[in-house]
Amino acid sequence: MKLNIKMCDKQRHAIVLSNVSVFYSGEKKVKNINLNVEKNRITAFVGPSGCGKSSVLNVINAINCDYQNCTFDGEICIASKTPMKGVRRLNKVQLRRTVGTIFQMPQPFPLSIRKNIEFPLKHHGISDKHSRYQKMQAALEKVGLWNDVKNRLDDSALALSGGQQQRLCIARALALEPEILLLDEPCSALDPYSSKAIEELLIELKKEISIIVVTHNLAQAKRIADNCCVFWTDDEVGYLAEQGEAHALFSAPTTAVSREYLTGLIS
Repeated sequence: MKLNIKMCDKQRHAIVLSNVSVFYSGEKKVKNINLNVEKNRITAFVGPSGCGKSSVLNVINAINCDYQNCTFDGEICIASKTPMKGVRRLNKVQLRRTVGTIFQMPQPFPLSIRKNIEFPLKHHGISDKHSRYQKMQAALEKVGLWNDVKNRLDDSALALSGGQQQRLCIARALALEPEILLLDEPCSALDPYSSKAIEELLIELKKEISIIVVTHNLAQAKRIADNCCVFWTDDEVGYLAEQGEAHALFSAPTTAVSREYLTGLIS
């Protein structure tokens, strides 16, 4: 079993998953995922707990490749913004610069605000101090945090509010100029005001990058998603029940599972 993650030239979609399956300790837990993620759109992954949403999200960035008991098969193609010839395999460093990930709980490093942004920039080879500062400022401005922190960049990131910490984590990912941003329930630990700020930020960011959001909040999916993927389980194995344009899917789902889940008849 082997997962092939590659970058493809002249690809219409930001990400294409072909027959992707996830196995834990040899048991298939997510089966045969085939989906297309459109460029410069927000795609929401919805469905009950345990149906494979986060597993599929983590496969895209090869996060669960680090788990000893987790294996995969299938193929993932990520579109290249820059011209290239043919297909190129991605190593983890290249992949994680191309595809940023934000987790459920805000996870700033226990360092200063400045070092939270500088650390990944240094790790990815940006040695010039002035360049790092410019990228840091640009990223913090994008997430609407610059004016709040520009005079206290050397303060601990842990002193920020929960909503500010999550925006800092997004800025940390954006500083590397990714082409895709993955978010796993980014608002579940935040208050409604902070959640609204994150939602508005994602709607603005999709002008530049493609976004996938895992959420249990169907109202949130309806507010921000352009496209939606409904995941479900069959005998404890997750699968993709339906995918499509979000408004159409919420208005007129075509499968019984999607219809009952999206209308609240089952959860």
